[in-house]
Amino acid sequence: MANPSLHQSAYPEARFGGFSRVDGTVAFYTRVRALVHPGMKVLDVGCGRGKSVENAVPFRRDLRNLRGLGDHVLGIDVDPGASENPTLDEFRLMEDIENWPVEDASIDLILSDYVLEHVEDPDAYVRELHRVLKPGGIFCARTPNKLGYVALVAQVVPNHLHAKVVGQTQENRESHDVFPTFYKMNTVGAVRKALGPAFETEIVRHAGEPTYFTFSPLAYRFGAVMHRMLPGPLQNQFFVFARKRR
Repeated sequence: MANPSLHQSAYPEARFGGFSRVDGTVAFYTRVRALVHPGMKVLDVGCGRGKSVENAVPFRRDLRNLRGLGDHVLGIDVDPGASENPTLDEFRLMEDIENWPVEDASIDLILSDYVLEHVEDPDAYVRELHRVLKPGGIFCARTPNKLGYVALVAQVVPNHLHAKVVGQTQENRESHDVFPTFYKMNTVGAVRKALGPAFETEIVRHAGEPTYFTFSPLAYRFGAVMHRMLPGPLQNQFFVFARKRR
């Protein structure tokens, strides 16, 4: 998120509560939290190091922490540093990304926040998703739209340069939080095809804020206007909510 003064210059309502009317984190996690009930086991795939707890806006920070809502929050990641994530009850290292260290039919809800763009083999990902979810279990994902301008630019930048480019355009983004992207599950059609008939799927497009324009106040305000004009198919991100059929 941009610094408060820059953020409020484009979204003045952020002076009251610290978030804008188009805040993707608020929109996504409000719905995710509504789906988590007492007794549920939650799996965070690609959980990361939990930098969300450093968010300066308490409301946004607390929204992303699902610990305590259900019975247990398990996180898995390829990064050993994710064991530091304070929003988890338990962490397991993914030594083989095509074989998750999770028991069959043991999970009520899977969260995958900005992970689908890093999936190289969608079939393997969905196979594991289906394996670990209980019948009726829910899958929630937030990911960039391959047809949005951010993803279009990212696709022409070599993966080894992503950390440098992101560091120049996004504040507070560290190199160890930047991973290779493949964009194989990053259109509405690709997600529906990958999940197939085994899931009841709904997809919500979202324009969000111009987080890659924080390098300049003028650029940020321009980005905010541009985002309001983007047609649905070109909006920069979308949310996936899918239920495993019984």
